[in-house]
Amino acid sequence: MDAPSQRRGSILPAIAGLGHRVNDALQRLGFATRFFFVLLRHSGQSFRRLHLTIREIYFSGFQSLLIIMVSGLFIGMVLGMQGYETLQRYGSADALGILVALSLVRELGPVVAALLFASRAGSSITAEIGLMKATEQLTAMDMMAVNPIARVVAPRFWGGVISMPLLAALFSATGVFGGYLIGVIFIGVDEGAFWSQMQASVDFRHDIWSGIVKSFVFGIAVSLIAVFEGYDAQPTAEGVSSSIKGTVVKSALAILALDFVLTSFMLREA
Repeated sequence: MDAPSQRRGSILPAIAGLGHRVNDALQRLGFATRFFFVLLRHSGQSFRRLHLTIREIYFSGFQSLLIIMVSGLFIGMVLGMQGYETLQRYGSADALGILVALSLVRELGPVVAALLFASRAGSSITAEIGLMKATEQLTAMDMMAVNPIARVVAPRFWGGVISMPLLAALFSATGVFGGYLIGVIFIGVDEGAFWSQMQASVDFRHDIWSGIVKSFVFGIAVSLIAVFEGYDAQPTAEGVSSSIKGTVVKSALAILALDFVLTSFMLREA
């Protein structure tokens, strides 16, 4: 066989494999979109039986509170040290409060809180639903005329969507306090300048509201990925493990991609 024929023989299987992967990805995306609309259609039960959603808010939100607040505190402290080191070179150390607040409210608060939420609560949601599928609990519900999407999936989805903006707000607030500890208490930046410049510069519409919108969108994305990966998991130990890994990886990529898209739109409107 000549060299061109050998090259064609090695390229064609690679192209065919790529085509199969793209086709599978598109099919999975279509199934996820249909799953999302089915989830919305059956979400009424989550609010009619409010205790189901409140229970998931507790497990997804309240039990993630410790890691969110501790992480926010340390990130705020790091921002305080790094920000002071940079600002003092230009004689603007009193603007430390502005730097800490805007960095947390606009970007770091929603993004880092969503990443932590995906790794802690998202993986837990996927594991719960995946194990229920592996042990045929979802099939048993279906046989008893109990819709598993309405009873199991929807409360976990809405619990995550509601929890995410609250966790992001607490992350940002704790981070600002961490910046205050380092900047004012330990370094000695003027306390009045720290708070007054922060209050004068942080705008609700362009800064706080953009952070709220980002955290809400991230909550939808992470919660949808978590419940879909669990519901679509292979009913084996390996399948559940693979779905948990997929939740963390896909959630992180979705958060970063959505952050870029949302930031570009918000900067254009500003």
